[in-house]
Amino acid sequence: MAHAHGRYTGTRVLFIKKLKSIYTMRRFYLSMAFVSLSALGFAQNSPYIKAVDEYVPAPGQFVNELPKLSENDTPETAAQACTKELAGEKQKGVVTLGAYGGYITFHFDHPVINVEGAPDFVVYGNAFDGSSEPGIVMVMKDENGNGKPDDTWYELSGSADVDSIGKVIYKYEITYTPNPMQPIPWTDNQGHSGAVQRVGGDYGHFQEYYPLWINKPLTFKGTLLPKNSYFNSQGWWVQNALRYGYVDNLPNDKTEGFNIENAVDANRKPVKLDQIDFVRVYCAVNDQCPKPNWVGELSTEVKGAEDLHPTADKIDAPLNSNEETTVMAIYTIEGKQIKELQRGLNIVKLANGKVRKVLVK
Repeated sequence: MAHAHGRYTGTRVLFIKKLKSIYTMRRFYLSMAFVSLSALGFAQNSPYIKAVDEYVPAPGQFVNELPKLSENDTPETAAQACTKELAGEKQKGVVTLGAYGGYITFHFDHPVINVEGAPDFVVYGNAFDGSSEPGIVMVMKDENGNGKPDDTWYELSGSADVDSIGKVIYKYEITYTPNPMQPIPWTDNQGHSGAVQRVGGDYGHFQEYYPLWINKPLTFKGTLLPKNSYFNSQGWWVQNALRYGYVDNLPNDKTEGFNIENAVDANRKPVKLDQIDFVRVYCAVNDQCPKPNWVGELSTEVKGAEDLHPTADKIDAPLNSNEETTVMAIYTIEGKQIKELQRGLNIVKLANGKVRKVLVK
């Protein structure tokens, strides 16, 4: 029996060693797979703009100059010119959006993940203390999967929604009419009218202010922020910054970024998005310096954009997306059921039958 027991023990030892060897190899290959996937994701996911999809500026003193465009351009070549100015770097060139409503649409080479409780991306402008020309950010998820910005846009709510209640105009609409080499007239849905004035003098801009490749009236719709400009005691025309949530509002080194969790629909109701595929920025103020030949209209400028979590995965995203779901059970990665989310990776079973991985940092 002792001899038999010894043979059994030796066999068991060899069997256990073999299992450990297989387990070690599996762990090694699994680790290498994670490293390879992480390296691949990092290599593929640039944090900067890949391409501009649309560029439709409102009239302004820098239009047709930033970037350089002419009557021979098309919507496609205008977008390509903006791509050359903005793509591939944190802050590269400068693109003007003109007066109220002018916009630019762009995308990264990957979806921007909504990392819960943290800013998700930054859009850089050229603001400085006393010079704020705020633009509103819109986001879109490519719901139909065709790679085009043709789904539903959602606005990212900013500080004016809580700081300037009653002063923000929602569902604002303005129409500009071409008027070659003259002030550009506009009318809005609030019963007001005016013109984007030309700026002359020593600092003037003498090109056509209306986008030359768009030879028709332009109508823009969106949210109008309250005027933020005034003459200070030294006689300078200054523009106060809003607290948060706008492009070209704060100096870039003071810009914390935009949180996808702040998305709202057309009725200002919160929207839950696990990721977004397109970003749009539009000039959200209708204001110009009342002193002729000074600085002209306020116009949002864009210098670049950055995804703050380019290697994030959907497990970093909020538990729920657009559809409301109820958590039925939570498990550890070992399969043990627990009562609440714990630090690390959790497996969550939802009432709609789906299972989600949720990472708690």
